[in-house]
Amino acid sequence: MDHLDFMRLAYEEALKALKLNEVPVGCVITYQGQVIAKGMNRRHADKTVLAHAEIIAIRQACEFIGDWRLEGCSLYVTVEPCCMCAGAIVQARIDEVVYAAENKKAGCAGSVMNILQNPGFNHQARVVSGIMRDECSELMTFFFRKYRSSLQP
Repeated sequence: MDHLDFMRLAYEEALKALKLNEVPVGCVITYQGQVIAKGMNRRHADKTVLAHAEIIAIRQACEFIGDWRLEGCSLYVTVEPCCMCAGAIVQARIDEVVYAAENKKAGCAGSVMNILQNPGFNHQARVVSGIMRDECSELMTFFFRKYRSSLQP
């Protein structure tokens, strides 16, 4: 499997989030070419700001590996990680982050800032962007159009 295959799996997680009326972000984490964790946004369902797709997947990956260090892992996510998720990625020592769509308002893998590759931290992740960018951007646009139209009287 390659980046596109794993991003397709993350996209499937985003579609699950969409069905729950959550912001459609999905994530998978791989180790040695195998998926070891999956996550989707669940902030509303779980009623916590911590229920981002990446955080859920990181927790599962730690359980699978049996450690908080996720060295040798790659994280695939449909939207550029925010500051909380980027910080968790650095703390977990994840080697590589592959994301689809940029997050111009909150992205911390290069859009607003680049926490993942900040030389001041003790760990930096390789970053690959743009895999399935159009599909993931369209999914976000669809969700927010639907959300905004529901707010109008």
